[in-house]
Amino acid sequence: MATIAQPRTPGSTGTTGAPDTTGTTGTTGTPTTPATPRTPRAAGTTPHAPHTPYSPRTTRLPALRHLGPNWYAPVMGTAIIANAGAGLPYHLPGLRAACHLLWALSAVALAVVLVARAAHWRHHRDQARTHLLDPAVAPFYGCLAMALLAVGAGTLLVGKDLIGEPAAVAVDAVLFTAGTVVGLVAAVAVPYLMVVRHEVEPAQATPVWLLPLVSPMVSAAVGPLLIPHVPAGQPREALLLACYAMFGLSLLATLLVLPLVFGRLIVAGPLPLALTPTLFLVLGPLGQSTTAVNQLADTAPQAIGAPYAGAFGAFAVVYGVPVMGFALLWLALAVAMLVRAARRGMGFAMTWWALTFPVGTCVTGASGLARHTGLSAFSWLAAALFAALVVAWLTAATHTLRGLAAGRLLPRT
Repeated sequence: MATIAQPRTPGSTGTTGAPDTTGTTGTTGTPTTPATPRTPRAAGTTPHAPHTPYSPRTTRLPALRHLGPNWYAPVMGTAIIANAGAGLPYHLPGLRAACHLLWALSAVALAVVLVARAAHWRHHRDQARTHLLDPAVAPFYGCLAMALLAVGAGTLLVGKDLIGEPAAVAVDAVLFTAGTVVGLVAAVAVPYLMVVRHEVEPAQATPVWLLPLVSPMVSAAVGPLLIPHVPAGQPREALLLACYAMFGLSLLATLLVLPLVFGRLIVAGPLPLALTPTLFLVLGPLGQSTTAVNQLADTAPQAIGAPYAGAFGAFAVVYGVPVMGFALLWLALAVAMLVRAARRGMGFAMTWWALTFPVGTCVTGASGLARHTGLSAFSWLAAALFAALVVAWLTAATHTLRGLAAGRLLPRT
């Protein structure tokens, strides 16, 4: 850790300890200057430069050149409102209809971003490879998996009211399978690239590193929704235990990375202003793991016999309550750092979407604890966090639409 113990400049804006080229993001939410690739350990491992220089006049769809994998974050942030609203302990007038609208919006957004990202890979392959070799961008590939999973879960939770339950089950099964596969691949591939291809310094550790690791936890949280729809017996038990395995996979991986992130904050100082909202990403594995254990406890009796089914319910409370307590501690820290950054002139970036999905997982986690403990305090907590989630979504969505209309988020050059 001696490499990051650098003196902080008094009155700095939070960039001490992290190079500007890797820690600062522009309005697109991806680094304005990609990190320098690591010197190859063996001959022939250096990525090849494109044969022809990029020119917007000769390249199709130039506006998509800067469309990185972080653009799946708005899909996640929109879908989580529908999912969290559907599970709230309180039934507010018009809430279900609003959830229908937001689920439909998230489904359309997912389709649009999937098509746009496919076009990005086809027409801007050099930039896509650059994203994979940039340690500040590659972790966002975990967002693809979480977007698929969140929209799939929303289809079964609220979309079934519009398209019917059989169609909703089929859609969720496809999206859950695709999202789980992508998430497991990202959980291995991104850390592999960080080890063997990326140039990473301890001072570059940010909560973004958690993104590919938390996607299997999302699978663990939404997978139980499908358990009642698979054949009884071993298929249900296999799905239940597979979700529990992904819960453990993601939890242990998070426990490896989170100390690096917190250690970087303590030793090297605050994150750059544009990256400050990413502190809320830490809430993702905390809230999602609490959601997962509660969802697994709800469906365990349908998939596995006694005495294990009862143990799932007890573990949901024994695990979920302390983790939710830590989530609230981190939420207070993240809010304080966000206020500090705002006072120092933090402008809008796509990182603002980090204020949505992670907070939404805490809503679903608190709702699950309210079901299993019967405490009104958890119901109040879920309602308060849901209100904050809606405000954060409105803020991020408004600025994103303005940025798109003005051409700032997806410039043509």
